[in-house]
This record gives sequence, structure tokens and C-alpha cells, in this order.
Amino acid sequence: MLTQEKIRCDACPVMCFIADGKSGACDRYANENGEIIRLDPLVILNNQIEKGEQVKPFLKADWNGETTENDNTFITAIGSGTTYPDYKPAPFIFNSKVDGADFITVVTEAIFSYCGVKIKIDTDRHLGSERAIVRHKGEAIGHVMTSEYGSQMLSLGGVDHLTGGTKVEGRVTCEALMNLCNKEAIELSIDEGLTVIVQAGKPPIIEGIEETKMRVGCGSATIGMFASQWFGLVDEVVVVDDHITGVVSEHQAGKVLDWKSTGISVKGRRSTPGRYFQVANPGTGWGGTDIQDPLTILGTWNEKKGAVPGLTILMVSTTGENYSYYELDNELIPKKKKLPANLKSSVELIKENCEPALCTVMFVGGAGGSLRSGVTKNPIQLTKSVKNNETNITCGGAKTYIWPGGGITLMVDVHEMPDNSFGYVPTPAIVAPLEFTIDRNKYKSIGGHTTKIRSKKDIIENGGEYGNKKSFLS
Repeated sequence: MLTQEKIRCDACPVMCFIADGKSGACDRYANENGEIIRLDPLVILNNQIEKGEQVKPFLKADWNGETTENDNTFITAIGSGTTYPDYKPAPFIFNSKVDGADFITVVTEAIFSYCGVKIKIDTDRHLGSERAIVRHKGEAIGHVMTSEYGSQMLSLGGVDHLTGGTKVEGRVTCEALMNLCNKEAIELSIDEGLTVIVQAGKPPIIEGIEETKMRVGCGSATIGMFASQWFGLVDEVVVVDDHITGVVSEHQAGKVLDWKSTGISVKGRRSTPGRYFQVANPGTGWGGTDIQDPLTILGTWNEKKGAVPGLTILMVSTTGENYSYYELDNELIPKKKKLPANLKSSVELIKENCEPALCTVMFVGGAGGSLRSGVTKNPIQLTKSVKNNETNITCGGAKTYIWPGGGITLMVDVHEMPDNSFGYVPTPAIVAPLEFTIDRNKYKSIGGHTTKIRSKKDIIENGGEYGNKKSFLS
């Protein structure tokens, strides 16, 4: 019995030999009756990206597949296939008209080794020290970046993790990046820090507990916002925060209100009046510190500067999640009391002004090299047109941010993209959809592949190099 011959797939550098009825190592291409086909459907959207409208799925159950060059259907690169290394034109080059202007869009699934994700995690809790290694399944895939205003930042991926380490490190890094970019949840552990489950557009789960609130601001900012809500109801307010702990009687906002001195003393490094750094170590307690009892940040009370028995104190965190109310006894020792009803609303106001805690996943990639020759015969002209805002780049129809400087380094919020927009090749590298949209005359002037321009109708009816009408529509 003769064994059916395998055929070679040239859609990526791996160049798999694939038997009939089987798929390649990437699970994106397969051998069907001796032809290489793209397994994932081509995604078509109903949005005019030039106008920046929201990305919406186009196809409906009753859609008959008809389209015109003047409608606002948009063929994305998702499911389009690739021409890597781009010695030939991109899979689809089509024209469309927007408000009478003639545009060309070039779509391709780009293969990125130079890529990664930047993750913004809304939390006050200390996830790990800056520069600490971030791991997935035990492998190093990135590091902790800076803390921003109520958020922790992570940098994952990059060519050094994808190809500069062991094979296992590269494989795990690629898997983590693809899952994150496809809006799936993954677990990350930080050396000498915490474990966090991250998913684009979802709250972070830190050490098994779902975060709900992003802080309203630092302790000083919180006082600036709400000092007037406390004036006349309590003698002192301390807003506990790992960054800047605020004391209302000393703060400028308190001074404007003519707030009386209370003789309070706060441990830590005094910055400006009413603002204190380093009152405690970072942690998962009050205001992102390591404390569970807020009184531990206070020193002795000075009766010469206003401390008297019966003086009242509200201590609260920057999310309103933690709060306690105290009165000084005859020895000027704070004693915990029930929070008065007239102060409860101010704590609730802090909570109300906190935004939901979410994870943001930004894909970052360098769109250079031979990728550009799939768009034009003179690649530097494409780079120049992008920098001159003559060519608009989208990822699956979603807006991108193009970094200044050399090359085409783009960043996109994966939550704005259609589901399952990303793939991989086992080199390892990430596969991301790219669309370049440019005025038709300008496209010609930069050396574009004008003989390969097709109509949207033709693409939908006849597909492309890999695939046919049945496998191409979604």
C-alpha cells in the first residue's frame, strides 16, 4: 500500500511537511487533499477604521455574502494568512471608498519574534519589587516594571525570552503571550512576591482574592478631594497609603479650611506639610502597606500642639476598603470607637470614586524587516508614510499607537480586538494581524503592489492563496 506524500507548508519559517488531513505545528494550516489551507476563518468587520468607529462583528446569520466597494465592511488580517518571509505581496490587498476617497488596505498575519506585552494591573497591593522576575509555569517570561498611579506594571516576553533562553523558556513565553493576547487568563508568579491571575479586561486575582477597587488617588490626593466632607465632623483624618500618607490637619487642603492642629505625629519621612513617605513597608494591607493596624504608623501625641482627651481621628485607606475611628483617652492614647453615621457617607464616597480594578494587556511589536515588502517594493517608503501619518496601521481593526523613533514599533490594547486574533509559530514567535490603510495614489507613489489590488467582493467569493470561500468567512 502506498503512503500518501506529505506536502510542505511555506507559511512560516518552520516549513512543516504535512500529511493529508493533518495540520502543521502551529495548528493554523493543514493539508486538505494535497492543498495547504488556512484553518481559521477570515474575520470581516463592520467599521470604518479611518473614522475610528468602534469595532463590531460584521457577519450576521442572514448575511448573504454580498458587499460593495462603498460599504464600510473591513477585511481584517485575522485568518488572512501570511507571506513570510515577504518576498511576495501580502495575502490580501483591496480597495474601498470612504466619503468619496479611494483607499487601499493591505492585510497580513505578521510573525513577531520582537514582541511582548505590557500589563497594567490596577491594585495598591505590592506584587513584587521593581525588576523582580515574573514567571509562568516556573519559567522566567518577564519582569516587574514601575508602579504607576494605583497600578502595577509588568513587562512580559521580548526576543530574549522567546529565543534567547532555553527552548522551554521560549515555548512557555510564547504560550503565555498568545493566551494573554487572546484575552485568556493566565497565572503569573513573581519572585519574592505574589501570585496573580491576569486576564485582559478582568479584575486581577491576587493570591486567590479578586481585586475590586482601584485607589481613588494617593493619601494626599484623597485629602485634597474629600477634606471638605470631613470638616466639622472629625478632628483629624489620616489617609494611609504606601506612596504618600496624608494628614488633613497639616495638609494644605486643611489649612485652606482653617483646620486646627491636633498634635499628631506620623512615623515616616515627611515630604511637605501633611504628606509622608515610607510610613511602612509595601504589602497587601492598608493602602498597599504591610500594616494591619493603622495605629502602628502613629507616634506619640503632643498636647502642646493641640492633642487633648476626646480628640477624634478617622483613619482610612485610599480605596475606603479599610477604615477605623478613634478617640484619645485621658492619657492621649487612641481608643477604637464605632464609626459615627455622619462619617460613614464620606468613606462610602471614597469607595464610590474608585474605579473598578482591571487588567490591561497591551501587545507591543516591531513591524519591520521583510514584512514591509509584502506591502511595497520599497520598504523604507512604507516606514516613512507611517511616520508621516499617511498610512494607518490597525490590528484586527483596532487602533494602534506607533512609537516615535526609527522603525515601526506598534502597541495595541488587545481588549479592543476581536477574540482569538493571535496565533503562534513554533520558532517560537507570535502571529498578529496587521492592516495598513493608505490613500490609493499614495500607495502607488510608495511602490505598492498595485497589480495585486482586488475587490472585497472577489476576496470574499474566491479567498486567497491558502483556503477557499467555505473556510474564509466569519
